[in-house]
Amino acid sequence: MRKSFALCFALALCVFSTAYAKTFTISSPDGNLSINVNVDKDITWNLSDGSTSVIAPSKIAMEIDDKTIWGSNPKVQKVTKSKISATHTAQFYKKSEVKEECNTLTIHFKGNFAIEFRAYNNAAAYRFVSTNKGNNTVKNEIADFVFDNDNTVYCSYVRGNENKTIEEQYKNSFENLYELQKMSEMKGNRLMFMPVLVDLGDKKVCITESNLVNYPGMYLYNPTGNTTLNAHFAPYPDKVEQGGYINLQGIVKSRKPYIAEVSGARAFPWRICIVAHNDVELLDNDMVFLLSEPSVIDDTSWIKPGKVAWDWWNAWGLVGVPFKAGINNRTYEYYIDFAANNGIEYILLDDGWSPSGKADLMQVIPEIDIPHLVNYAKDKGVGVVLWAGYWATNRDMDMVFKHYSQMGVKGFKIDFMDHDDQQMVEFYERAAATAAKYKLFVDFHGAYKPSGLSRKYPNVMGYEGVYGLETRKWAADDIVTYDVQIPFIRMIAGPIDYTQGAMMNSQMSSFRASNNEPMSMGTRCHQLGMYVIYESPFNMLCDSPTNYEKEPVCTEFIADVPTVWDETVALDGKVSEYAIVARRAGNDWYIGGLNNWDAREVVVDLSFLPDGKYTLTLLKDGYNADKFGRDFLKETTTNVTNATKLPIRMAVGGGFALKLAKE
Repeated sequence: MRKSFALCFALALCVFSTAYAKTFTISSPDGNLSINVNVDKDITWNLSDGSTSVIAPSKIAMEIDDKTIWGSNPKVQKVTKSKISATHTAQFYKKSEVKEECNTLTIHFKGNFAIEFRAYNNAAAYRFVSTNKGNNTVKNEIADFVFDNDNTVYCSYVRGNENKTIEEQYKNSFENLYELQKMSEMKGNRLMFMPVLVDLGDKKVCITESNLVNYPGMYLYNPTGNTTLNAHFAPYPDKVEQGGYINLQGIVKSRKPYIAEVSGARAFPWRICIVAHNDVELLDNDMVFLLSEPSVIDDTSWIKPGKVAWDWWNAWGLVGVPFKAGINNRTYEYYIDFAANNGIEYILLDDGWSPSGKADLMQVIPEIDIPHLVNYAKDKGVGVVLWAGYWATNRDMDMVFKHYSQMGVKGFKIDFMDHDDQQMVEFYERAAATAAKYKLFVDFHGAYKPSGLSRKYPNVMGYEGVYGLETRKWAADDIVTYDVQIPFIRMIAGPIDYTQGAMMNSQMSSFRASNNEPMSMGTRCHQLGMYVIYESPFNMLCDSPTNYEKEPVCTEFIADVPTVWDETVALDGKVSEYAIVARRAGNDWYIGGLNNWDAREVVVDLSFLPDGKYTLTLLKDGYNADKFGRDFLKETTTNVTNATKLPIRMAVGGGFALKLAKE
């Protein structure tokens, strides 16, 4: 009895002491990053790297209703700490296994909530957790990111008129270039979509989120012009009407006075701060994957990543064919033949196969016979994917997916969501789940950034959320600089549907926007390098089949390069300047390079290779690529080893792509 009494007294003392503690600390496994959580009248947290501040004390809270605020005069009930050490199998990702090492701190509060923190060697993350079993609304979430200095931010603002109200900015395609601005110079009324990169001088911090489930996506903005980035969330839609582009969008006419409707115990999204001491560390980061939910699909054998011959960007631009090219069976038969002849897994029927303005995916124009095209493609080992607008997909989802799955269609590219409020986030997961039910994959276009859904539903093959090549049909923006920012910022969030592969390549001085004969800005090898550097399990060939047929060397490389990988090694790079990444599939390695507008020579160190000999096939900028973007050279070298160092010149707006085949 004495022993039991002593034990109970000790436990009671532990709980009593914890309840009155003010500061709780957790460090990364290597001891370099430290998270300090201060519980007083409010809850604040800060992040330090050794002796230097990364995130200064920053307030976090959730306003549940007018009377309940998680984080206002909080009362601690208990605190738990643990360690995570695990290796996760990854599907359709940039590596087949992902290692996780972190320390955790969970603070449980009175009022049915807790906050969980995780400290990794390269990141800090936290999330709110509710144990409330009833129904609630979330009026707002406070997530501040305070910095000590007036740092430079890579801002990707909501695109459009700078006089847009905050409410008007909720509808957007999540596409824009990056602006580099001091915090004090930021546009206070403009929302930024994530990831957002902050340059602290000796290190960089990338802010994003993961495990976004049935909750609005987080924007950041700086309304006060100080050194704080504040979270902002689109309120829950109240009245939504059909409209927008060819009547396939949902136009929010009014919103409710809260951001989310929630029910039952649940975890909320992770808020992530990734710390990089050099830019190369940003090129291979797994935080969004690690903080998302494991796959809920037991059998994924039916999911087939691959490349797709795409029609829209090249404006169905077949030349020299004995028929009128356009949205018709003969055109798509040609695309299918091209795909089959080159080992391309899919073709895509983009906008136009269903009557314009009807928003009815059960209707098909007379010029298209989908069962015929599906069977024609099947006989040649090619799959058919269909484009779909949001409104019709949302309204008729189960019927549409079942109908076309039974027909033999392999997947859907869903477009024009253009929101990330809770209602739209729920649509993404419902689309993924319903598609999986009928063994279909989905590619989200007109979409917000990835937030972990493709791990939970591996049939989610890609997201746009990028100012990609399609915009070159009508804009002459400096996309080459943007191209060498994407791998360090946007790609941290997950797979990217950039739609590369242009065979008409131009330097800036000769670039022109064209709908029917589009071109890319930068060199041919700049385009080829993207197939290695940009992560995309469902990867487009944006140009016309007849253009690819004139370029067999490049077409062969594009057809050969994998879309998922066993291993990734970030080799070299600097944000806005250049990026070099190596990836392994089986025994073979591929390396891609992207360059900005400054010609440079790099030396690619192959010491990461396993022992053995390799045959090198290199596609690099030609001597005249600075003038003629399409100029490139092919070189083949045998007996390459991990002792080899490759000097490669990248032209203005250039790049390179290479394969190392194990001998």
